[in-house]
Amino acid sequence: MNQAANTPETAWPVSQVNDQIKGWIEKLGVIWVEGQLTQINVKPTWKLSYLTLRDVEKEASVQLTCPTNLLQSLDSPLQDGDRIVVRGKPAFYTRRGSFSLWTTEIRHVGIGELLARIEELRRRLSAEGLFDPARKKPLPYLPQKIGLITGRGSAAERDVLEVARARWDNVNFRVLNTAVQGATAVPQVIDALRTLDNDPEVDVIIIARGGGSVEDLLPFSEESLQRAVAAARTPVVSAIGHEPDTPVLDNVADLRGATPTDAAKRVVPDAAQERAFLEEARDRLTAALRGWVERERRVLADVRSRPVLADPLSAVEGRREDIDKQRTLMRRDITHLIDREKNHTASLRARVSALGPAATLERGYSIVQVLPRDGSGPEVVTSHEQSPPGSQLRIRVTDGSITAAAMQNKPAD
Repeated sequence: MNQAANTPETAWPVSQVNDQIKGWIEKLGVIWVEGQLTQINVKPTWKLSYLTLRDVEKEASVQLTCPTNLLQSLDSPLQDGDRIVVRGKPAFYTRRGSFSLWTTEIRHVGIGELLARIEELRRRLSAEGLFDPARKKPLPYLPQKIGLITGRGSAAERDVLEVARARWDNVNFRVLNTAVQGATAVPQVIDALRTLDNDPEVDVIIIARGGGSVEDLLPFSEESLQRAVAAARTPVVSAIGHEPDTPVLDNVADLRGATPTDAAKRVVPDAAQERAFLEEARDRLTAALRGWVERERRVLADVRSRPVLADPLSAVEGRREDIDKQRTLMRRDITHLIDREKNHTASLRARVSALGPAATLERGYSIVQVLPRDGSGPEVVTSHEQSPPGSQLRIRVTDGSITAAAMQNKPAD
């Protein structure tokens, strides 16, 4: 039969909606479902018991309904956090509009199977590079504040705080308490990790839990937690007990502590030991400095014992004598040079005087000059042709001059 169109005018009543949903759900038939128990509501007097099965990775859950005698028939009682596989049929209760999985068989997931799954996850994350040492973040040498994720009032919390403060009494912690086993452990630890990672004052984060069984440590091998740790910007230290079957968190964390105590020792330096190192380093530096000073003192004493430094003015005095000697020699050479040049000058002056006109006149000679008729300057007569008869002559003698006229001229015989 064709179903009428669903419109505002032909809206379905609630019962019809629930009937439709019930038909769709029940078409699934019988199915097997795996998950982790997070809640168990059971009483011996109840005919039916109610469980909550959760997918830790996806944070999804489903309600289970089963006969109470089915739980009583199990070899070991169910506990919160158990990994189980159930066989059931999806059921939708139209009166309440609720969904549940009607369960007819429950099986515990075996330890061997859990370990195999953990190893498979370990191989897969390793292939992705989450274990690569190159991506490990270094721990701060002296953290200002340490984030601690652990169970409330646990021995792990006490050990970390006591050991850290014994090594350095000024260390600061921000402690976030979470469940460390069971179905709620993973989401709580992830939330705490993100809170501390977003705190700018937190320099390093420790995730701590004491030893436990494989089942107890399962939350620390969940894939969602590993990816949250790998994505954290703050260095993360794993301190999950000392079981031989280590959780995957030990591989993903930036540092693994064998125990919470060991993690505290690795994160917080020993102040007393550091002070001892400083004292030792200071002693070595002091000894080295004293040795250097002593060596330099000996070198300086050796230098000062040398003659040039024993009497620094001796070199100056020696050079002074050389300067005086050289100055005397220079004065002598200059004086000799000047005298020689004076004598030479006097000789030249004498020669010039002997050859000059004045000297000639003094020896009884005279100089005859002709006075040209054109009025130009007188000319010394050196040829008879310069003074034809009638020429006006000027005769220079030692004490004056005589004006005369040429009477005749004739060439030399």
